[in-house]
Amino acid sequence: MSKVEDAISILKDMGLPKSQQNERSGLTLLALLDLKIKDPWSKSKKRAVRIHDILVFVQKNYNKQYAENTRETIRRQTIHQFEQAGIVIRNSDDPFRPTNSPNTVYIISDEALNTIKGFGTGSWKRGLNKFISKQGRLVDKYEKRKKSHVIPVDLPDGIQINFTPGKHNELQAKILIEFRSRFCYNTSVVYVGDAAKKMLFLDESILRELKIPITQHDKLPDIVLYDEEKNNLILIEAVTSHGPLSPKRHIELEKTLAKSGSRRIYISAFPNFKEFKKHIDNIAWDTEVWIEDNPDHMIHFNGPKFFTVYDN
Repeated sequence: MSKVEDAISILKDMGLPKSQQNERSGLTLLALLDLKIKDPWSKSKKRAVRIHDILVFVQKNYNKQYAENTRETIRRQTIHQFEQAGIVIRNSDDPFRPTNSPNTVYIISDEALNTIKGFGTGSWKRGLNKFISKQGRLVDKYEKRKKSHVIPVDLPDGIQINFTPGKHNELQAKILIEFRSRFCYNTSVVYVGDAAKKMLFLDESILRELKIPITQHDKLPDIVLYDEEKNNLILIEAVTSHGPLSPKRHIELEKTLAKSGSRRIYISAFPNFKEFKKHIDNIAWDTEVWIEDNPDHMIHFNGPKFFTVYDN
């Protein structure tokens, strides 16, 4: 393995997240340790460096040139995580130095240095375990934080699903809680997507019953509900960045569901009117619109069907 590959392997073993298991982070670690290509890991040493010094070291010793405007990327996407993982200490010479000072320096921590010096030797695993027992693994800390922010939703049959954080999934949770309770509380949940996991929930038995190919579930919109009594299949697209149920999307879904004997209701759901206005000219006729900010009402794109008088 090359020196950079070794550095990436060290970061992985020390519990850095996937986003820091890359060439940029590996080279940054080598610069912090003042370790050149032919130097053994036992020659690693402490030295205070600025982000600019890291760029110069990497170009001189590893023939990798980073533009000066990448300094912020290294600071935010590598050094910051090194600090959180206990690998690096910032401004150990002057803890009161302003964060945005051009003189800000970073130095390898004693614990990390002593651990890394043993890489490739019989003491590596022992030193690594000692480091992790004291500092923990950053990837585990991130995962714990991520789990603490999940959005839990209880489905009708008692199953709980957990959406990962994000505007799109927040809207999907509101669809299942607010929309469903108001307009179709007796429906079964057939399918739920997730912005990160793609598929969060799938009821294969209902899909088979409705003759919807299970292999094509990824072609479905974000949420699918089924009203068995009325034989209505309700297909809902949550719109935060991607488009609504457009004429093109409507045709595609009709083709996917061609063998299903159910009646289909198509709905585009928006978090607010501002987002709705962005997509209003791309919403298919004969579909519906629900807006989270006004959860008691719907907008109908279907001609005279709801042309009626409302009693007070």
